[in-house]
Amino acid sequence: MASPANSIPDTRLGLSSDEVLLLRQHQQIALSQTGGSSRAASAASSQGRLLLDPSSLQALGHHFDRLMQAIQHRVQVLTRQTQISTQSQYDRAGNAIDMADAEIARFREILRQIDELEVEFDKVRRIREIVRGFRARVEALDRRIG
Repeated sequence: MASPANSIPDTRLGLSSDEVLLLRQHQQIALSQTGGSSRAASAASSQGRLLLDPSSLQALGHHFDRLMQAIQHRVQVLTRQTQISTQSQYDRAGNAIDMADAEIARFREILRQIDELEVEFDKVRRIREIVRGFRARVEALDRRIG
């Protein structure tokens, strides 16, 4: 089977297998949200390739921008919850050891979630930058050809 036009092998992206899987999933989501051809993305993905046409890259770029905003918002919410939890712990620590222990556990859980989100944020940021680079190259090629 011939490889889909406007695609490159996943292995040329410099991503780990987990990152490639994440990128494929997000390309499917992005194309389904914009009404693009997720069939073409599936065909490319099944051949170990990534679509590079301008509309797919633009949809993927917008999708990652929205995803980054959602992650940033969640980090802000968790940060605020951490501040509230810390202040609450400080106010009640003198006379409520049991309550302080519960807040510490909650604080640790929030920090664990923040750590997870930061890891995901870094992965998505890295993939987004690669996609932006590819989009710029495709657009430059488009201008040269067109």
